[in-house]
Amino acid sequence: MKKLIFRKITIDTSIFFVGLLIILSSIVWTIQAVNYLDFITEDGHGFKVYFFYTLFNFPKIIHRILPFVFFISVFYTIIRYEKNNELNIFWTYGISKKKILDQFLVLSLLLMLFQVFLGSYISPKSQLKAREYLKNSNVDFISSLIKKGKFLPISKNITIFVENKNNNNQYENVFLDDSTNQNSKIIISNLGALIEGNKQKFFNFESGKIVDITKNDIKVFEFSEINFLLDNLNSNTIVKPKIQELSTIILLSCLDNIKFLNIKDFKCDSSINKEIARELIKRIYKPIYIPIIALFCCLLLININKKKNKFLIFVLTFLILILSETSLRYSTASESAFGFYLVAPLLIFCITYFIILKILKI
Repeated sequence: MKKLIFRKITIDTSIFFVGLLIILSSIVWTIQAVNYLDFITEDGHGFKVYFFYTLFNFPKIIHRILPFVFFISVFYTIIRYEKNNELNIFWTYGISKKKILDQFLVLSLLLMLFQVFLGSYISPKSQLKAREYLKNSNVDFISSLIKKGKFLPISKNITIFVENKNNNNQYENVFLDDSTNQNSKIIISNLGALIEGNKQKFFNFESGKIVDITKNDIKVFEFSEINFLLDNLNSNTIVKPKIQELSTIILLSCLDNIKFLNIKDFKCDSSINKEIARELIKRIYKPIYIPIIALFCCLLLININKKKNKFLIFVLTFLILILSETSLRYSTASESAFGFYLVAPLLIFCITYFIILKILKI
């Protein structure tokens, strides 16, 4: 019977946790996806690139909100058991409050290990995959980038200016700069039309000039009609990986100054060691707050009848969540701050656990 009760506690908490995690992460993902619409409107990426980029960022969202969802899940489960008089049934069958406490702690330890794995491997790997997806993509929606009366970079080496757009969807008085480090090519045209087919994208220019500038020569060509191909354009999106997108092994190697490790598009530098250390702490050590959250929620088991006790425990647990976030920012500010960040959660856990056992007279 006791095994069935413990299984029920685990299942009830897990079902509510997973359901709430999916709902909240989906809401956050939707809001974030709206913020990423500038990949289409400003950078010219297609909907496919936009969708997969936002999708690959989903594990990061789960990693960020998981402790909060676990807090709500444990708190809600205990409150619901109390309202349904299920806690009294547990006590009747000889289940001690410490056994319930230990059950939630075991669940929190398993979740803590999952959080470490999620933050150390899955989340950075998926974020890097999203960055690579952008890097390997082309500019698909060029028309969304072009705005009349403005000089706009539609690619790394191409800048365009159009004075107006007529009723025939033609651009009037077009200036296009296609420059590299070796030479510059400028196209000036009275009329231009953007042709976007399934296989090719190009500008069709009518009545204009091409100015070809090299180091030693300037050539000017007049034309009645030309096509300027726009295939394989690179967008202006930042494609270099950020620290949070790199694997844990790479970050550890940067701190250890391992020179033989080849890290593409990323350079280890001592100036970012604090940022790297903070990222590693977030991935590996910060999940230790999950068992602390479970412990504070289990304070409800001591005296759950008064509403003010429920409110106080909710506030205290929420403050623990805030502490885990704010203290992380200053964890690498100095050696003493680093030591405080390592020791503080362990002290909080031990003191709280000791107080609970003292009150339960164990």
